[in-house]
Parts: sequence; structure tokens; C-alpha cells
Amino acid sequence: MRKNRIMTYVLSFAVLAAACIFLAGWNLCSGSVPLSAGEILGICSGAAGNETASRILWDIRLPRILSAAILGGALAVSGFLLQTFFANPIASPFVLGISSGAELAVSLLMILFLGRGISISSLALIFAAFAGAMTAMGFVLLISSRVRDMSALVICGVMIGYLCSAVTDFFITFANDADIVNLRSWSMGSFSGMSWENVRVMAAVVFLAFLGTLFLSKPMGAYQLGEVYARSMGVNVKRFRTELILLSSVLSACVVAFAGPVSFVGLAAPQLVKRMFGTAKPLIIIPGCFLGGAGICLLCDLIARTVFAPTELAISSVTAAFGAPVVVYMLVKSRRREQ
Repeated sequence: MRKNRIMTYVLSFAVLAAACIFLAGWNLCSGSVPLSAGEILGICSGAAGNETASRILWDIRLPRILSAAILGGALAVSGFLLQTFFANPIASPFVLGISSGAELAVSLLMILFLGRGISISSLALIFAAFAGAMTAMGFVLLISSRVRDMSALVICGVMIGYLCSAVTDFFITFANDADIVNLRSWSMGSFSGMSWENVRVMAAVVFLAFLGTLFLSKPMGAYQLGEVYARSMGVNVKRFRTELILLSSVLSACVVAFAGPVSFVGLAAPQLVKRMFGTAKPLIIIPGCFLGGAGICLLCDLIARTVFAPTELAISSVTAAFGAPVVVYMLVKSRRREQ
């Protein structure tokens, strides 16, 4: 029995990793300027090739693919942390309004500084997004202390998200600078325009947060069985919950800072990965969520930039098409359980 479970885990990880590699290769080849596998191998090996193709590969597609994979994985892990914290399968940064809070903070920072011709570093964007995410999370926690019904909590989170989005749209609409007005496309979510500097910063932040999440896997497993059980196992529940919220906020803030709010990945990926692995063990699901989220974002980004090329769709429009059915399914399933 134990061997069968291990084989299931290994096979599932192999399938997810293979899917990510396949989608990354497909993304490299696809675009307004198609590149063959031979051309890509020639460019990577340093053989003489088209300079334009080389720049497209190294300066545009590779940073974008790595960004989609890193941020997609971060978003999925963030969603899993929130679902564990609230013991609610439809909790996620986007649904609870956390991403919208981060979006509002980043938008205000950009409007304030870009309007005066001041450049903003990637770390400054992450800190602003983290502050916005923590503020929105604070409101959600305040509501959760007064409202025990999880359905009502989710509705309140959605309302917080709508409020933050409305304020963001208000400021963007009345911004005069052309660069600031272009924030509207960012506010819909996009992996375009990523640089190697962006990739280095997001990789460092996400890697550290991911390690912190793995270190919490043991107390997380106890917490999944209830607060009373977790305390009996020696878990400092108050400190654990704080760490869970901080890590989730850092991961979702990093996504918003670079790509804007990306919907439904943080909700759908953990549910799909749990079903694929047949377990909810954090030590297994956390890396599984990262690979699953990376694969979903690579697929959605491929669709967003190629289906109606040269017009590019907002990434949230594509992820919503995948995530919305998952939300409906989870709601129907939860209602059936209640009956």
C-alpha cells in the first residue's frame, strides 16, 4: 500500500514536471515570429543564427516563460496556504480580495512616482504590494472573527476585492500621464514585458517564501486536523497562523507586483493537485501546487498571446475560463455535503 502511494506521488510529480517542460518549449516556439526547435537549439548552443531570433528568445520569451512559471507556482502555493488557514476550499488571494488590495497599493505607488518621473525598483513594488495585501487580509481577518459562516466570509472577501478594484480604476482613469494610463492593461494581469532583473528578484523572493512554506509543512499537517489537535502536538497555533498569513501575502504580493492580479490560479491549482495526488499532505501538495500553478500559467499565457495574435488577451480572462468551472464545482460539492 505504501509503495503504491509512493509510486502515485512520483508519477504525479513526473507528469507535472513533464507538462511544464512541454509547455515551456511550446511557448518558446510560438509567437508572432515562430521559432523551430532547431533554431532554438542553435541559439542556445551559441551557433550562428538570426540576431533578431536570438533577441526574441533571450530578451522576450525566456524571461516571460520563467516569470509565468515562477509567479504561477507562487500563486498556487499562496492559495493552498489560505485554504489551509480558513479550512475553506474556495479561499484564494483573488477571491478574498488580497490580490486587489496589493493591486491598489502598487497602482498608487506607480501613479505617485511615475507621475513625477521617478523610477521604481522591483523590491519597492513588492513591498507596496505586500502592504496592500496585508491591509486587505487584515479586513478579512477582522470579518472572520465576527462571521463564522465561511460562505459569508467569502462574499465579504469578494466585496473587499471589488472595492479595492473600484478605487484602483478610479485613480487609473483620472491619471494624465500616458505611462500611468497604461496601468489599465497591467491591472488585468499580464506576463509581458518581463526582464531578467525582474526574474532574478521574483525568483529570490519566491524561493525564500517557498522554503519557509516547506518548513511549515509538519505543523500545517497537524493544523489540518483541527486547532485542538495541533495544540496537543505542540504547535504554537497563534504564531503558526501569523506565519501562514505572512508567507501567503508575500507570495501573492510578488505576483501582483510583477504581473498584476491573476485570478483563479490560486483557487483551482490546489484542488486539482490534491485530486491528482490523492492526498492533502502539505509536504507533497506544496511542491505539487507549485508545479501545477506553473503549468496552468504557462498554458494560459500561451493561449492569451497566440489565439488572437497579434492581439493579446489579459491573462486573468484566460485563467478565469479555467478557474470559474472549478469554483462552481466546489460550491456544488460543498452544498451536497451539507445536505
